[in-house]
Amino acid sequence: MPEQPARKGRKPHTATVVRTERLTPHMQRVVLGGEGLEAFTAGAYTDHYVKLLFPADGVTYPEPFDLERIRAEFPREQWPVTRTYTVRSWDAELRELAVDFVVHGDEGLAGPWAVRAQPGDVVRFMGPGGGYTPDSTADWHLLAGDESALPAIAAALEALPAGSAVRAFVEVTGPEEEQKIASDARIVWLHRGARPVGEALVEAVRALEFPTGRVHAFVHGEAGFVKELRALLRVERQIPREDLSISGYWRLGHNEDGWQASKRDWAAQVEAEQEAPTA
Repeated sequence: MPEQPARKGRKPHTATVVRTERLTPHMQRVVLGGEGLEAFTAGAYTDHYVKLLFPADGVTYPEPFDLERIRAEFPREQWPVTRTYTVRSWDAELRELAVDFVVHGDEGLAGPWAVRAQPGDVVRFMGPGGGYTPDSTADWHLLAGDESALPAIAAALEALPAGSAVRAFVEVTGPEEEQKIASDARIVWLHRGARPVGEALVEAVRALEFPTGRVHAFVHGEAGFVKELRALLRVERQIPREDLSISGYWRLGHNEDGWQASKRDWAAQVEAEQEAPTA
C-alpha cells in the first residue's frame, strides 16, 4: 500500500512535551499533549507519521505561528526544518501522542532535541500521514525493518489479533536495543554489530521458509536493504504490489532533506528495474 502524504495547506498542530523516557541506549520516547492536539486524530494506519517543524537556527517566528506566512515572508533558508517520525501510539482519550526517536549522540537534529526535551517544551508538527495497516484478510504477515521502522512494526504487531500468523524481523545494533512489545508474535531480533545496515535483515528474510497463503508485507528502513528486499518479494516471490508496503525511510550518506528531495526519483527507478512481469 503506498504511503499517503500529509495534506498540504493544513495548519500545524502545536503540542507540549508531557514526559520523556529513554527506552534503550539509542531510542528516546517523547510524549506530546496539550490543548493544541484537539484537532489531531490517528488510528486509521499503524504507520502514521508526523512532520516535526524545528525553527531554523537563530530565527524567531511571529505569533500566532503561521507556516504559510513564514514561507511567504521569510527566505527559504529561514523556513522551519522538517523531520519525519512515525507515531508510536496515540491515546485519543488522554490526547497523548508518543513518538520514538533514534538517537546517536549529538548527531542530527531531532534526536538531540528529543534527548533535551523537557515537560512544557513546545513543538509544532504537520500530519498525520500514513498508508499501511495489517490486512485482516491476509493469511500471514511479514514485517521487516531496522530501528527507524521499529515504531511502525511495533504498532502493527499490537494491532494484530492474538494468534495471528506473523514473521517479524527487526535489525538493531545489539541486544541492548531490543524492546518489549505488547504482542504474542515472536520477533526475530537481528543484532547488526559492525555489519552494514540491513545485511543481516536481508539474509534472514531470504532464508525464511514462506508459509502458504497470501502474505501482506511491511518492509521499511534504510533504502539500500529495502531495495534488495523489494527485489526478493516483488520479483523473485512475485508478490502483488497491493500486498506490499515498502519504502526507504532513510538512506546512508543523506540527511532527510537530501533524501526526500531524491526519494521519488529513486523509487521510480527501483520500480522500473524490478517490476515483475505480469503472470
